[in-house]
Amino acid sequence: MGGLCFLLISTNLLFLFFTISSAVDIISPSQSISDNTTLVSSDGSFELGFFSPGSSTNRYLGIWYKNIPGRTVVWVANRCNPINDSSGMLMINSTGNLVLFGQNKSVVWSTSSVKRVENAMVQLLDSGNLVVRDVKDGISGPYL
Repeated sequence: MGGLCFLLISTNLLFLFFTISSAVDIISPSQSISDNTTLVSSDGSFELGFFSPGSSTNRYLGIWYKNIPGRTVVWVANRCNPINDSSGMLMINSTGNLVLFGQNKSVVWSTSSVKRVENAMVQLLDSGNLVVRDVKDGISGPYL
C-alpha cells in the first residue's frame, strides 16, 4: 500500500513539474501577456516579455535570446514610447491585431494587419519571429 501511495504522489509531482516548466509559445484570443508573464519559443531559444534596459525604470516589450547571459534584445515594440510602470499588457484585439496597452489602458503600440481575422493567435517561433495566425488554421497555418 505504501509503495502505491508513493508511486501516485511521485507521478502527480512529476506531472505538475512538467506542466509548470513547459514553455508557452502561443497567445490565444482570450489570453494576454502582462508585465510578469512571457512567451518562450518552443525550442527555448527566444523569449518575449517586458524588460527595463540597464538602470532604466521604463518598460519595453521585446524579444531576446533566452539562453544568452546578459539579455540580448533583438526586437522592441515600443522603442519610442516606453511604459513608465508595470501596467503593460499585450493583447489580440477583435480584428486580429496586436495591441500593447500602458497606463490607463492607453495604446502604446499596435500592428495594422490588412487582413481581418476574428479568431487570431500569436506565436513566438523558434526563429525569434512573432507571427499572427488564424486559430482555425492552427500552428502550421499561414501567417497573416
